[in-house]
Amino acid sequence: MAFVFDKAPVGLCVSEHRIIRRCNEKFAAIFGYEVSEIEGQSFAMLYPTFSEFERIGQLSQTSMRASGLYSDDRIMRRKSGQLSWFHSVGQSMDPDVPFAVAVWMFEDLEATRPVTVELTARERDVASLLVTGATAKTIARTLGLSPRTVEHYRTKLINKYDVRTTHELISRLVGPVR
Repeated sequence: MAFVFDKAPVGLCVSEHRIIRRCNEKFAAIFGYEVSEIEGQSFAMLYPTFSEFERIGQLSQTSMRASGLYSDDRIMRRKSGQLSWFHSVGQSMDPDVPFAVAVWMFEDLEATRPVTVELTARERDVASLLVTGATAKTIARTLGLSPRTVEHYRTKLINKYDVRTTHELISRLVGPVR
């Protein structure tokens, strides 16, 4: 069975308290690392900023406590520093202590959803939630902002992506349908 884990066509890893304890070759490769470089490291090294690592941690912990599962699309950082979209799914082995041991799957979305515009950390936060269909009020509550501030960031994103509507923005953020 170890062979199946190691040769899976998607990135797989097992973490303990958000430390990568074991990963397959695909997981290391999609982030630009060798397995030996990434095992034993904190997931924080794969996030654009430490605050994004903390925010996703809070979201995933809440979800895992409720259902044992967490899933999202997020921008992460490769070893080269390049920012790219990834789809991730995690399952906690103990929902009462979600990060004690968790199994994660990561899929590289670069081919269908390249990061083409440089975004601030807050713009990435808002963009990541916009693509889920979250409203300004929901995004505001999640990020601890006012709905008006969320609207400000949505407008900045619309301008950066040179689109006219939120629908067009989401289409640009999501990329072609797979």
